[in-house]
Amino acid sequence: MKRIALLKERQATAASNGRTASTGSHCPASGLWSPEADPHTVLSFFEGHVFPAFDGVPTVWRRRTMGVVSSN
Repeated sequence: MKRIALLKERQATAASNGRTASTGSHCPASGLWSPEADPHTVLSFFEGHVFPAFDGVPTVWRRRTMGVVSSN
């Protein structure tokens, strides 16, 4: 059974498409994620994992699609 906190977060992220999350928040879905500051860095996180800072700085994490890396 999922914890209520995760269910509430899932509902909130579903409203925002679940494509971004910030440092300190729980991962809404397992998969590949990249920090907004460096889209070429791709890390794997499991659902419920707390997103870390990137290079010691709080960041926004973006969910990746397999084989797609933006050129921004």
